[in-house]
Amino acid sequence: MGLSWQLSVRSGRRLLVTQPLTHPWPILTLEGEPAARKLAEQLGTSVTLAGYLLRRGFAADERTQRYLEPKLQHLTQPDQMADREPAARRIAEALRNRERIFVFGDYDCDGITSAAILTEVLRELGGQVECGLASRFDGGYGLSARATERVIQSGARLLITCDCGSSDHESLRSVAQAGLDAIVIDHHLVPEAPLPVRAFLNPHRPECGFPYKGLASCGLVLSIAAALRQVTGRSLDLRRWLDLVAIGTIADVAPLDGDNRALVRAGLKRLAEAPRPGLRALLSLAEIDGSFPIVARDVAFRIAPRLNAPGRLGSPELALRLLLATNPDEATLLAAEIEQLSEQRKLQQQAMVDEAARDIEQNGWADRAALILGRPGWNHGIVGIVAGRLAEQYRRPVIVVGFDGAIGRGSVRGPAGARLFDALSAVQQSLVRFGGHQAAAGVEVEYSKLEELRQRFEAACAEGLAAASEVRGGDTEVIELLPEDDPRQVLSDILRLEPCGEGNPRPEFSFSARLISARAVKGGHLKLELEAPTGCRVGAFAPNRAELAESLGDRVRVIGELRPDRWRGGDAVEVSVRSVEPLQG
Repeated sequence: MGLSWQLSVRSGRRLLVTQPLTHPWPILTLEGEPAARKLAEQLGTSVTLAGYLLRRGFAADERTQRYLEPKLQHLTQPDQMADREPAARRIAEALRNRERIFVFGDYDCDGITSAAILTEVLRELGGQVECGLASRFDGGYGLSARATERVIQSGARLLITCDCGSSDHESLRSVAQAGLDAIVIDHHLVPEAPLPVRAFLNPHRPECGFPYKGLASCGLVLSIAAALRQVTGRSLDLRRWLDLVAIGTIADVAPLDGDNRALVRAGLKRLAEAPRPGLRALLSLAEIDGSFPIVARDVAFRIAPRLNAPGRLGSPELALRLLLATNPDEATLLAAEIEQLSEQRKLQQQAMVDEAARDIEQNGWADRAALILGRPGWNHGIVGIVAGRLAEQYRRPVIVVGFDGAIGRGSVRGPAGARLFDALSAVQQSLVRFGGHQAAAGVEVEYSKLEELRQRFEAACAEGLAAASEVRGGDTEVIELLPEDDPRQVLSDILRLEPCGEGNPRPEFSFSARLISARAVKGGHLKLELEAPTGCRVGAFAPNRAELAESLGDRVRVIGELRPDRWRGGDAVEVSVRSVEPLQG
């Protein structure tokens, strides 16, 4: 039937963990049911969700209320953020003196949204602003030599970088020598050498007293906008840019706790209203029509990949133009172009995943401590997605490199909690350059040193330098859904946990049900119709499990994520199935 053992958690309550032999995910049910029932009454939730909150150490207190109902008024005061005030004063000076300002962002969603926010804010305040982005195919990550030349030739007197710059000492020195002031707004890890800039906003600076370290660059830019509002005395409704903050934060896999939780919750509401023509057009193409609340997963899998597509195949500035568009007709055309690029990206991505899988199998690398893969011709704009897919599949750190000549550019991904930056620091002698943070990084490597990198990175990972931390914040937990709780109520409760993702995993549920129907559908998938113990009808979709259609019997145990059933509509529930097995009796 299964395996059982006892666990202790921070709250001191005891949990029974049941581990069926047919799948590897512990199913957690709370012992001490009266405590869960009492909390459910106090919070107005199902007992199932109250038990889940108890397991995570929540109680009927202010902390729980702020978690379930995060508000912008609860944001951390920014007084201790290093260089925030000097940055705002220098920007305000540039606005007063009509100096030309160059806003430069990285090529991913955080960089694009940060640059869009700052550009719109400065133009709203009367600034003369030119905006540009890094390119994977023309200079690469950050403030490259090509990007530096563009900035200097623009005639700008002030450069503001967004989501890059923390490691760009040489380029920033060139900017200073050309007579420009620079302000760096970034959240990547900070090297020891000081930057030659007027201001450097990065919560990870050792001298930065701002206590919340999880802001993505788009959140930092919003804070600078607030400081500018105060310094200039101008009226500026910062809520206008919360949709972009939500997209950048989620796409950059920033932790969805603390300040980010309040910013993203409010931003998702703003995104659902779709006042921005470019995002309204993109939501339409992604088939997000407002029938259901927009959640973090919608951004991560349906919005962010589309915004990233132009930069993965060419210039990311098409996405920037979409976000800055004010004309609906122009926005519709730009969104259609982005949609075509997104489809091209999917085809290239699948081909690369298939080739990487063959390399792993043919070379017997599946049991290695890390995977390092590289080929000439691989699109280095897509290697990050491929590395992420392989890291998820093999549960170990992965480097995927695309080579164009002697030098290749690659991305590094790993399982939740992996400390990738530490491992790369240990093997930096085998790299041309690297940057990023513990959850994701980028590298440049010579083709002749790929095997050397493979051996050293595998050794570093085997020694635990990239091992997952003890707190696996990104791992999904499987919770036993109590038979008395209606899945529709539990799904409604889950929306109160949003935004879910990094640092705030969305739980999956295990429950037994009567099988009403099972059929194979196009693509080798399995479609189920279930009846939960409460009598609630639940749809279920099991990818790549069509072979089970004739063998499940009358009753099944299902593990998966509860989602709105977009096909049936209303309050109908569907399970995205991770595991399904027949039950006896």
